[in-house]
Amino acid sequence: MFDFRQLRYFIAVAEELSFTRAAQRLHLSQPPLSQQIQALEQELGVRLLERDKRNVMLTPPGRLFLEQARRILVMADEARTQVAEAAAGFSGHLKLAYTVSVSFHPALPQTLIKLGQNAPNVRVWLSEMYTEPQFSAIRNGQIDVGFVRDVASHEDDARALRFDVIDREPLLLALPEGHRLAGRQSVDMSEIAGDPFVVQPRELAATLYDRLTRLAAKAGFNPVIRQQAQQINGLIALVAARIGLALVPASMRAVKLPGVSYVPLADPDAYLLLAVASRAQNPSPVVQQFLEIVADAKAALGL
Repeated sequence: MFDFRQLRYFIAVAEELSFTRAAQRLHLSQPPLSQQIQALEQELGVRLLERDKRNVMLTPPGRLFLEQARRILVMADEARTQVAEAAAGFSGHLKLAYTVSVSFHPALPQTLIKLGQNAPNVRVWLSEMYTEPQFSAIRNGQIDVGFVRDVASHEDDARALRFDVIDREPLLLALPEGHRLAGRQSVDMSEIAGDPFVVQPRELAATLYDRLTRLAAKAGFNPVIRQQAQQINGLIALVAARIGLALVPASMRAVKLPGVSYVPLADPDAYLLLAVASRAQNPSPVVQQFLEIVADAKAALGL
């Protein structure tokens, strides 16, 4: 079977229509060049070139083979480039999940922008998913990476997953218009001991729910849960309706709903992690490249 070297030799002779000039172009002597062309013709079973002492001309099969040879080499170069990009993580696909609250944090769009700039041939599939389901989805290969709001507490997840923390995001208190604490610089949890809260169900958002109960217990009370909402942005609507207060990450301040104000909590434990979860063992080149981009995005945001 002919090889790429023979194709390059044939193309040089066909373009120069001279063995002498082709040999000079290829930086080799003429006899080996002639031998390779003869071997190529024998392999194909056709004469590609008509030659005499003065002239070299392409035969009709030679003209056809010249087009095919050029196409083969172009395809080979493209394949070589694509394989190299895939090995370096610059091409391929990435299945990425994120919680709804993360969509309001600048780390997600900043990372996706940098990914598009650095690795435009990586195709990204995005999906919204709560934190806990992301852990099992990464383990079973349903997704590659996930923006999550906590590190794994279950031993199997903790052993199987890697967590790159991006931010310890402060928690804010979302207050309805006219609330006695609206406009304050900060609020102590003890000051809202008698206020009702709106929350996401614990089975969907255990991290935020548990953080509320721990902060309340630290302040000496059990929070009164008046209403629940499936998504965190739904909590803001319930606050606007004056149904209760909500504990939300600081990036949710981007939800500027009329009738809602945001006040920081004074407690140093009032924060929520933002991390990227991935498989701990044998990450793909695309995932490795993505984690490097996450680190760059984190640095660019000053986190």
